[in-house]
Amino acid sequence: QVQLVESGGGSVQAGGSLRLSCAASGRTFGTYSMNWFRQAPGKEREFVAAITASGDRTRFADSVKGRFTISRENAKNTVYLQMNSLKPEDTAVYYCAAGSAFDTTGLSVAYWGKGTLVTVSS
Repeated sequence: QVQLVESGGGSVQAGGSLRLSCAASGRTFGTYSMNWFRQAPGKEREFVAAITASGDRTRFADSVKGRFTISRENAKNTVYLQMNSLKPEDTAVYYCAAGSAFDTTGLSVAYWGKGTLVTVSS
């Protein structure tokens, strides 16, 4: 069992930055690919970023490429999402997820966090 707790959300003006963190419990964190998804009001949840268990590969949604980075520290059981040049359309609840495969669909996700709200004002 893995528990995921996100932090770092908040309100920011367009063009600003935030860094989200996701702390995981358990000893198996380093075996999971980690993902960030988001869900905006009235919309379906969508993929944002993914990183392999070892951290050697990353993948991003087209909408955030060049603005967001994902990283992880397996020794600290933590994954991060650095968000720069934020836009109002980035407003959403951001979810951390642990999965068995490096993919963007969410189908391999075994554990989800409860989410953290990011609000970007224009």
